[in-house]
Amino acid sequence: MSVSFKTSWMQVRQAVGMDMYTAGRDFVRRDGRVLERRLFATIFEGADPQGVVDALRGYQNADGGFGHGLEPDKRCPDSLPLDVEVAFDTLIAAGTRDEEMIRRAADWLDSVATPDGAVPLCGPAVEGYPRAEHISEWTYQPGINPTAGLVGRLHHLDVAHPWRDRAEAWCAAELEKGFPEDAHGMHEAMEFLEYRKDIDLDRVRDWLPKLQYFRADAADPSYGVTPLQFASTPDSPWRELFTEAQLEAHLDRLIADQQDDGGWAITWEPPGPAATLEYRAVVTLGALRTLKAYNRL
Repeated sequence: MSVSFKTSWMQVRQAVGMDMYTAGRDFVRRDGRVLERRLFATIFEGADPQGVVDALRGYQNADGGFGHGLEPDKRCPDSLPLDVEVAFDTLIAAGTRDEEMIRRAADWLDSVATPDGAVPLCGPAVEGYPRAEHISEWTYQPGINPTAGLVGRLHHLDVAHPWRDRAEAWCAAELEKGFPEDAHGMHEAMEFLEYRKDIDLDRVRDWLPKLQYFRADAADPSYGVTPLQFASTPDSPWRELFTEAQLEAHLDRLIADQQDDGGWAITWEPPGPAATLEYRAVVTLGALRTLKAYNRL
């Protein structure tokens, strides 16, 4: 299976005389937002990460939260926790931090959280704007997704905050009761657990096969979260959950999935053509980052 993935990709790329990295780079430069172009330049070309921070400022609202379609599946300008999460991820990817920017966002999370600290992905404000079909009422419910992931990212950014402490206690209590049932929620939980001292790898490993949307088999063409999204770098504490054969097969599949235009496809429907290109650039940059981390570029 792995050989066929590799062969398919090599034949296509050799035919057009373009290597994987160059094709992906050109896709991001041509079809990505300023944010992804500046992030690409920082990660792959040594550009100053301040450019990434400056690009993020355009998505931050006066209330401290982030909106304006930073996560492209909804075009809502209002601040949403999902967009805050993307902002934190972007800073982490750029290897930088702007403490004032982060603290303002955490203050906003505090202002919209439940008394226990939980926050939802989105809110009813999205209903007034174009959005993907899956951005619906279920995203209005506070939960582990995204609360645990936001807490984990604040730890990664090394920013303490009263909301982080309150939400962390809530997440710890919830995860003690049981893990999420879908792979997206589990990914958020694992972002949180990474910064706990008592990681129980066996408990996580036993739960993975029970998750909805976990795509364990690299040959599975359906939508889902793959081992490479749980362990996006070789030094991830979650790498031990997967065999080398699993990871290699998914790396081969990731390479094979590059499209003729240089970008990677997505398996859902964003709200329009612009959002589709934006998300493809996000996914393309993520694919290149993962392949670079695993020394496959």
